[in-house]
Amino acid sequence: MKPADLEKYLDHLVQHRLKLSTMIWGPPGIGKSSIVAQTAGAHKLQFIDVRLSQLAPTDLRGLPVAVKGISRWYPPEFLPRSGKGVLFLDEINLAPPTMQGMAQQLILDRRVGSYVVPNGWFIWAAGNRSEDRAAVFDMPAPLANRFLHLEVQPDFESFKNYALAANAHEHIIAFLSFRPELIHKLDPQQPAWPSPRSWEMASHLHRVGLDITAAVGAAAATEFNAYTALYHRIPDLAQILRGEGDGISFPGEPSMRYATVVGLLTRVGEPQTGYHAFRWMTRNAPMEWVQLCATDLFRLMRARQMIKPLFALINKDPELVKWMGEYRRLMGEPSNEA
Repeated sequence: MKPADLEKYLDHLVQHRLKLSTMIWGPPGIGKSSIVAQTAGAHKLQFIDVRLSQLAPTDLRGLPVAVKGISRWYPPEFLPRSGKGVLFLDEINLAPPTMQGMAQQLILDRRVGSYVVPNGWFIWAAGNRSEDRAAVFDMPAPLANRFLHLEVQPDFESFKNYALAANAHEHIIAFLSFRPELIHKLDPQQPAWPSPRSWEMASHLHRVGLDITAAVGAAAATEFNAYTALYHRIPDLAQILRGEGDGISFPGEPSMRYATVVGLLTRVGEPQTGYHAFRWMTRNAPMEWVQLCATDLFRLMRARQMIKPLFALINKDPELVKWMGEYRRLMGEPSNEA
């Protein structure tokens, strides 16, 4: 499944209060932990991230203390005592078999030693696969059988939606739109390689003028630098967003087309500029590029709760109303915007 599909799946588990232990598999750097944390935050749940590989069995079970001649286990302070939340066992299969065995009791019985997981808590876990060259231990069959198993793959569209909402640097988004196969390219021979996590770090580096090689490796950084060197050739985006794009042509080279579309999307600040960008695209770009822009623009404006003012402007323009009718027909959407 894609990261966006994982987000929807976890959201349904929470909505329907399905306290089924869930194991998320996938290569490193694709955002598994972030999606779990975001899901918990979206539902106003507490979030506790436990790294079993950094614990000893007594750290999870607690310390034995003699009370009136009987040994009782005092559980650790990081385990939840009340409320509602997600207890997340990250990198579970990096933990040695003894720790995985201790986790098995927590997952199966929702208790370990004298500690009991509160009813309002979900238990989810994540780990890398052996083919990802991670130093993982095999998960015992009895433990594996206690989980739902979800396998997540890198996906550029999921990353793009996140990056646009998170205001990632437009050069990063545009480059990966042109070279989506570089969204995740594990190189076990190099310490730095491209992944959604490292591209997010690269965005921060690039924004302050630092080389991104340290984040994504030399090969990806070389391609990225060659791409950004061409950025001066894209149209005057500020002029287009002011509604003064008449006479400005849509580029012919694919790399510049991606740069133009992403550049417009990252600069749209309010419905009026979104309307100007959309109108210019419909008048100058081929249909498939307008569709690409429209899909991302509408998603972005919905996230900002600006979609109704944008459609109010579009509905005043007969040319765009006609185009929207065709777009909705192709996309299988209802004829009226909700």
